[in-house]
Amino acid sequence: MLSVSGIYVALGGLLLIALTFRVVRLRQRLGVALGDGGNVALKRAIRVHANCTEYLPLGLVLLVALDLRQLAPVWLHVLGAMLLTGRVLHALGVSRTQEPFPVRVTGMLLTLAAIVVASARLLITYL
Repeated sequence: MLSVSGIYVALGGLLLIALTFRVVRLRQRLGVALGDGGNVALKRAIRVHANCTEYLPLGLVLLVALDLRQLAPVWLHVLGAMLLTGRVLHALGVSRTQEPFPVRVTGMLLTLAAIVVASARLLITYL
């Protein structure tokens, strides 16, 4: 039975929806149905959404797998918080034209650390 991971799956879903609506609103405002129309803000919004869809699902699957293996809830919260904080920071960093590079890098490092630690911990449960 899942105890903690569902919280982060739900929050991750809301994050993806927020990023999706951001792209949709920009597309409507700019009249661009496909691609980025050469608009830098739309290009960044598309990339932020795509990057989140590239990393968030794997992190969430690992979190659910660890939850099913009954990892202590505190560790599930730590990993879930790292993953979501990483995705939010990365999105904030990449979204701005004058990119706050440390924010972007911190977001990516948190995301990758959560995935690496979760992967290693899951492997350990099977050894």
